[in-house]
Amino acid sequence: MIPERDPARGQTRALEHRLGDWARARLPGFASDFVMFVLKQGWACLFGALMLAAILLSHWLWQAGWPIHRYDALFLFALIVQVLFLILRLETWAEVRVIALFHLTGTVMEIFKVDTGSWAYPEPGFFKLMGVPLFSGFMYASVGSYMARVIRIFDMRFQPYPPFWVTLALAGAIYVNFFAHHFLPDIRWFLFAATVLIYGRTRIWFRLSRWYFMPLPVAAFLTSLFLWIAENIGTMTGTWLYAGQATLDRVSFAKIGSWYLLLYVSFVTVTLATKRVIALDEPPRDHDPDRDRPQHQQAKEDAGRDADRAPL
Repeated sequence: MIPERDPARGQTRALEHRLGDWARARLPGFASDFVMFVLKQGWACLFGALMLAAILLSHWLWQAGWPIHRYDALFLFALIVQVLFLILRLETWAEVRVIALFHLTGTVMEIFKVDTGSWAYPEPGFFKLMGVPLFSGFMYASVGSYMARVIRIFDMRFQPYPPFWVTLALAGAIYVNFFAHHFLPDIRWFLFAATVLIYGRTRIWFRLSRWYFMPLPVAAFLTSLFLWIAENIGTMTGTWLYAGQATLDRVSFAKIGSWYLLLYVSFVTVTLATKRVIALDEPPRDHDPDRDRPQHQQAKEDAGRDADRAPL
């Protein structure tokens, strides 16, 4: 499968070069890479950060007598942000496919979970489907947006990569268990073990001034921890509440495990929608040819680089 050309990559590459040059001129090697790591992570989660900011600001500012409900305003805000991301080429059409898939699968899960009483959305809204405000699907979509963007922004490689059919089977089992555990025994501990067994040897290679790696399960756990923090912001503002939870109650630590498992579903969804995940037989070389050529030449080559790579 050949990935589509990536205008978003070429557009942001020059900015990344300038930021990298700025950091390297002022900080020693590892410190400059750490700064670039934080900046790129923030850039990758831009959609989710904007959604969280909108949730916080709307909670503080919204008045009951305003002509539009807060949930509806959040839904319209999410739509506007998505359109702007496309107009400004901050996301590719492949990443929009990811958002659409996440919105669909996330909304289905939300309808089921709200119906079973796992959590609720207490405020009124016009854009609601069976008690679920439509903006909630964008909260799942922001996870997909982050994963698609972070793979592109960090030029990630995966080595060694498990057989693709195995990753599909695991993702399917995890997604089904989110529904089935209400009626059948919960197999999440088996699924936790399966993630380590299947992905335990997989390293995520990502590029800053040189190549670094992180075990994939470690990356999934750290990401799930940040998602749990974000979820606490949602419940703190009363945007959604778990069964028996008051507004200021902390979200259960068990939800970190739920996000950890959901991230594997997210990862496989991204691989299906973007065709960008690149598996390697051996670790990448530390030599970075991008650093050895002029930026104008690099920008020209970036436009077609992804089309020449062999994805899964």
